Amino acid sequence: MLFSKHHVMKYFLIFWVLFFVSCSSFFKDDVEVQPIARVGESYLYGKDLQPFITQGMSKQDSAAFAINYINKWASKQLLLSKSKINLSEEKLEEFNQLVNDYKTDLYTRAYIEALVQQSNDTAVSKSQLNSFYKSQKENFKLNEKLVQLRFVVLPNQFLDKQVVVDKIKSFKDNDKTYLDSIAVQFNKIHFNDSIWVSASRVLGQIAPLNYGNQDKHLKKSQFFELQDSLGVYLGKVTNVLEVNDIAPLSYIETDIKRVLLNRRRLEYVKKLETEIIDEGIKKNEFEIYVKED
Repeated sequence: MLFSKHHVMKYFLIFWVLFFVSCSSFFKDDVEVQPIARVGESYLYGKDLQPFITQGMSKQDSAAFAINYINKWASKQLLLSKSKINLSEEKLEEFNQLVNDYKTDLYTRAYIEALVQQSNDTAVSKSQLNSFYKSQKENFKLNEKLVQLRFVVLPNQFLDKQVVVDKIKSFKDNDKTYLDSIAVQFNKIHFNDSIWVSASRVLGQIAPLNYGNQDKHLKKSQFFELQDSLGVYLGKVTNVLEVNDIAPLSYIETDIKRVLLNRRRLEYVKKLETEIIDEGIKKNEFEIYVKED
């Protein structure tokens, strides 16, 4: 039987990969430095494939993966070689500049981020939050309704519903204690009525509420009782903020902190750039040549 050069290479490659997979754990150092493919002056080594060949893979799966990896690598290298021959000098120069710029940005960005992390300046005080909030209040208008409320979801067969209704409405310390003591009987609870939550989040928790009836039930001081096949929903709304009202600081505190930290980071980077230029000049590592007329 006659075999074409392509078939011979294919079978040799399969044999080599199976050998690599079988022996890589025993002769790791040799395998890592042993080239397994070449395109022009570029070589692919066993160490390049090693991270992708896991112990859980069978020899057949490993071989199939390795062959596919090698073919893709070869395809990219051959295309790269062709592109360098066929693209114009101007285009190649443009791409080389882009590569150099990207490499420079990658290194410098990583170094700057490391310095920023080392500075460990991530604390934002309450006074800083309040000061920024007061100065920028008009930029914090709400684009959806916020509510403060407490609610429980009872099973449909719950016997003492009226007791729970009275406790939810009153919500004194002894009422809270009682509700907490029987909380395991509820399908769902939310007793922290001091935090602001978006109306859309409430609608996601209370199924019978929707955009059509939310204005009826989500009103300040409103008590609601709703029911569906999943249970009975008892809730008391304590406060409401409408669209275009100013968002409370507690609701946007995390966003404000992120803005302040980002500003601080930008200021730090600007200061760092100035200092590194000054240091370069002092150490005679940086100078500008001025052409004299």
